[in-house]
Amino acid sequence: MYKFVNRKAELETLEKQYNSDCSSLVIVYGRRRVGKTALITEFLKTHRDSLYFLATEESELQNLNYFKAQVADFTGNDLLRYAAVDWIAVFKALLEHKTKTKKIIVFDEFQYIGQSNSAFPSILQKIWDTMLKEANIMLVLCGSLVSLMKSQTLDYGSPLYGRRTAQIKLKQISFIHYREFYAGKSDEELLPFYAVTGGVPKYIETFNGYDDIYEAIKENVLSSQSFLYEEPYFLLQKEVSEIGSYFSLIKAIAMGNRKLSDIAGNLGVKQTGLTKYLKVLMDLDLVEREVPVTEPAPGKSKSGLYRITDNFIAFWFKFVYPYRAYLEKGEREYVLAQIRKGFVQNFASFVYEDVCREKMWELSAAGVWGFRVDKVGRYWGAKAGEIDIVAIDTAGKKLVLGECKYSESPKGLSVLHDLQAKTAAMAQLTGATDVRYVIFGKAGYTQGLTDEAKRSDLLLF
Repeated sequence: MYKFVNRKAELETLEKQYNSDCSSLVIVYGRRRVGKTALITEFLKTHRDSLYFLATEESELQNLNYFKAQVADFTGNDLLRYAAVDWIAVFKALLEHKTKTKKIIVFDEFQYIGQSNSAFPSILQKIWDTMLKEANIMLVLCGSLVSLMKSQTLDYGSPLYGRRTAQIKLKQISFIHYREFYAGKSDEELLPFYAVTGGVPKYIETFNGYDDIYEAIKENVLSSQSFLYEEPYFLLQKEVSEIGSYFSLIKAIAMGNRKLSDIAGNLGVKQTGLTKYLKVLMDLDLVEREVPVTEPAPGKSKSGLYRITDNFIAFWFKFVYPYRAYLEKGEREYVLAQIRKGFVQNFASFVYEDVCREKMWELSAAGVWGFRVDKVGRYWGAKAGEIDIVAIDTAGKKLVLGECKYSESPKGLSVLHDLQAKTAAMAQLTGATDVRYVIFGKAGYTQGLTDEAKRSDLLLF
């Protein structure tokens, strides 16, 4: 069981559904190992009249028998255990059982039953419409195969479409909650670990107990006996049918091909042939299309770049996949040496930028600038070059420009001067009349820049 971390919003959603005066149907989904079961388990701790059922990849009949046995235990109805009944009869027996509080029924890995019998969502629809909807009950359908969960419960063509009362797409935890796994470590110490494991609780716990990131990588990623060694295969093999095509696409992005034309050129295919693959990867929260934060119509922007959003997947395809032949021969030290050469500047530094942009929302909420921003991102383009952080208060016409420096040497006034040189162009692009500056630096700052930070429009972190 993964350690439960801060999921306040998701727990509040479940509690709100439970406290509703009518029946509720909640869909919980998200990629493997992000903590869906941990979330539900935490929720059920305070609700005893609940039945948690974990579906398997066996036949529908086997799952029915397992569910029937659990309902027999829950209701104390031993006759049900040996009766030849269908899903409707089992749910009827469950509903007839009186409880002191609202009943909760959880189907975990729900998609496996629908995969075994494509008619099962229709069966459940009938059960919901004729029995559960008016019974003041809470039904939770949870699953880790995102594509199947969407097709079986959320898409327009699903029999269950329109019946859900809430949905939770569980994502990775943010860096602000990362320290909950590591007592006593500073943010600076945690950053390299976050760069590899991202916000996936199972990956984080695997790295717990290590002080040296390279030792953790050697033992838990580069070893052919570790589960992370082939994790991307297991993550994708049940979601997609052409795993080789997806691997080639992710590898191309990991190697620095971020424009659609560059990705297509690297793979030797037409750009139009990549659309469906990229959409699947975006649905799985593995890839995203990023545009400059100043773009008024992001969906139509021609400046879009693709990036891998899952830190571990990005790390694996950049540093593990290209060296699989060496690892298969047991040459872990050689591969680790290659990782040491590029990990900090060619990988962790970009994750540091993501963390700094995440920090901007936290600072805004804390009222650091005296106004709330509604957009945070980065900028690249002909008018102002590249800027790591652009935070915008659209209504108030206020702007924060920032840089992130993940290096071993203190940064000086030149960083601020570079930002100031781009101010006029960015103010014109955003319509801002009030511009502030923020600089994040791993190694701190020179005395000159520290003295300059006495200004009210500059913050150093």
